[in-house]
Amino acid sequence: MSRNASVAWRAVAITPSDSVNFERCTGIYVGGTGTVVAIVNGSAVTFTNVGSGTILPISATRVNSTSTTATNLVALYN
Repeated sequence: MSRNASVAWRAVAITPSDSVNFERCTGIYVGGTGTVVAIVNGSAVTFTNVGSGTILPISATRVNSTSTTATNLVALYN
């Protein structure tokens, strides 16, 4: 059975950390409004005022705890 590349086939809760990476994801679901500081291609990228229910279509390896105020973050994989 082939996978649809635009549909997440795995989802894992994210615990923000300034030092612990996770497997590179293809998107981040934001459950609670706030700021997300994600590591994308080795650099910190800040997304401000991200609304509840937003999916950030980014390939990230970490969400920093410092300055991240958004909650209920989920890494999506496809």
